[in-house]
Amino acid sequence: MAVAFTAEDRERITASLLDTAEELFATQGLKKTSLEELVAPSGIAKGSFYAFYDSKEALYKDVMIRRAPLVGRRLAEALSRPPSTEALAALMRAATEVLTGDPFYRRLLTHPDELQAVARRVGPEEIARVTPHLVQPLIRYFAQGQADGVIIPGVPPEILVGVVRTAGLVVLNRDRFGADHEQVLDATIDALARGLTA
Repeated sequence: MAVAFTAEDRERITASLLDTAEELFATQGLKKTSLEELVAPSGIAKGSFYAFYDSKEALYKDVMIRRAPLVGRRLAEALSRPPSTEALAALMRAATEVLTGDPFYRRLLTHPDELQAVARRVGPEEIARVTPHLVQPLIRYFAQGQADGVIIPGVPPEILVGVVRTAGLVVLNRDRFGADHEQVLDATIDALARGLTA
């Protein structure tokens, strides 16, 4: 017989599932995290998980959506400065700090197969719910910078977002740079910032 959960139970259990999933997905990943591990802290049976989520991927998507505004706020300070070489460098430094300081998003970026699995299961339109918090502010920032004549023209803002993300590749591959990692990152950010300004 199915368990009937009160509204308070549902709220508490959902919060517990999200908290647990955020930690486990960041450390173990989607595939290695079992339903047993996800439900244990909430005190529900494994089968009861499906009263809350259709799949682990759906839970993963909700963790992404919950985390996106937090990351967006960390980037907002950098985006509040008018576009300039210095502002672009600050933006890239803020983005790389997310990678070093946010284990969930670092895992997400270093294991794109997990994001693909989530997108296949829950649909790309659901994944797109993260876009307003992270990607859209960057696109608007670059578009405004181009309109103001500060950022190089002729390159779609979406592509410029990809250019900014390349600084993150240095962070994700820090082991390849050894002791010079920080200097390589700084030089990469400075070069990209100078190259993006008109």
